Amino acid sequence: MFNHRFQSNPLTRATASVAGMVFIAGLMLIGFAFLVFVLKDFFALLAAMLFIMAGIGTIGFAIKLFIASRRFGRTANLQADYRENVRIHRR
Repeated sequence: MFNHRFQSNPLTRATASVAGMVFIAGLMLIGFAFLVFVLKDFFALLAAMLFIMAGIGTIGFAIKLFIASRRFGRTANLQADYRENVRIHRR
């Protein structure tokens, strides 16, 4: 990919490799920013769909928690503090 001369120091080689990867990442970020600039409506629609799906999932999770808490509250009230034929063994 890059034409490197022979470098004996491993730290120098690693630094050059990281610099190349950072440069490529910068070019990719600029390209993505350009795509967002050109396709604003598409990315706005995509973000809206993402937030709607996240909202629906959050509401579903809240409903599950509410139902579970109601079930737990009912069973906790029915249990007695004392039960016959139950022994607690200590070690």
